[in-house]
Amino acid sequence: MKLTFNTFLAAASLSLVAACATAATDEVVITEIPVDALPPSVPQAIAVERDGFTIEEVLRKVRDGRTYYDVEGELADGSELEFDILMGADGSAEIVEIQRDLEWEDIPTEVRDAALVASDGELPVRIIESVQTDGSVIYELFAEGQPADPAYEVRVHAGEVETLSERWIH
Repeated sequence: MKLTFNTFLAAASLSLVAACATAATDEVVITEIPVDALPPSVPQAIAVERDGFTIEEVLRKVRDGRTYYDVEGELADGSELEFDILMGADGSAEIVEIQRDLEWEDIPTEVRDAALVASDGELPVRIIESVQTDGSVIYELFAEGQPADPAYEVRVHAGEVETLSERWIH
């Protein structure tokens, strides 16, 4: 079969469009989906947790055989949140994390102290606070030039602060 320039160009364009819509990294398949394509249990679970939340963007993530929806949006007061929602085999939706970005000054002193030790004194360029269903709070701290994964994480649970040696599961 002879490959013409137009055939090559068309195939390359389709590949580019597919890559923009879906990205796979480290065995995670991420797909942006329209808000109206969410399973009904997802917005219902969010409404129970935070009434008045407006959904603005949704990513569907499949990782290790589990399906998650990362649902970003705003509360009525304009504050931004992200809900990480795990889908059950029966179609049920379970909120596993509620995330928001914070500034360095807004995180607890004990977390700042642990972060400075873990980073050899380097301040993070981004901080995400993730409230977990078990009552713990995970602070994901990102280093300069490493936007995809946190450089380190600090967990606060039952008054104890610990720097995690492995990435938190959700």
